[in-house]
Amino acid sequence: MPEEKFPGVFLIGGKLATRSLAPGQRVYGERLASEGGAEYRLWDPYRSKLAGAIVKGLKVLPVMPGAKVLYLGAASGTTVSHVSDIVGNDGMVYAVEFAPRVMRDLLSVCEPRPNTLPVMADARTPEAYEKYIKGKVDVIYEDVADPAQARILLVNARTFLKKGGSALMAIKSQSIDVSKKPQEVYRHVLEELAGSFDCIESFDTDPFDKLHLFVSLKFKG
Repeated sequence: MPEEKFPGVFLIGGKLATRSLAPGQRVYGERLASEGGAEYRLWDPYRSKLAGAIVKGLKVLPVMPGAKVLYLGAASGTTVSHVSDIVGNDGMVYAVEFAPRVMRDLLSVCEPRPNTLPVMADARTPEAYEKYIKGKVDVIYEDVADPAQARILLVNARTFLKKGGSALMAIKSQSIDVSKKPQEVYRHVLEELAGSFDCIESFDTDPFDKLHLFVSLKFKG
């Protein structure tokens, strides 16, 4: 039987996996494995910053069975699909994506997953999709290529995140300011967030993603 790394996240032969909520569906060509009558999807850390963070030693994973997650920057749905597997039928994933070119892929990923709602909207304007989010969420996951990453997280947290809730964020230094050293960019982002969040964990995602800092935050409310 697979070894449980976190609730809803497993190790199969030393590799990360999630139990598939949509058996038979491959999202990005990942390998499927059958164990104990269940189907698992191997989770590639080179294709998912969250998987990379887990491999790098993330100590606490707030994305768990039953959680409500607001996912900002859903793209084509690679990581969204694994988050959907983890939260399961008792959880919910609101997957926000702005780019029309990847929305079709995201829709196909979400279609067989009743716990995942794709929302085509700009994460900078949460009022545009507020009507789709039912109640406060437990976790915000942000992976957007935007110079205003910190502000985007703040406005969404103030609108949707419950007090004491968690945020996971991949800070992309090159999307924020290419003229500054990555460490300086990371410091400025964390300073901007400090009034509303406590930083629980932070580490770079090399070799899986270059020039990124992955942070785990707790919302002060």
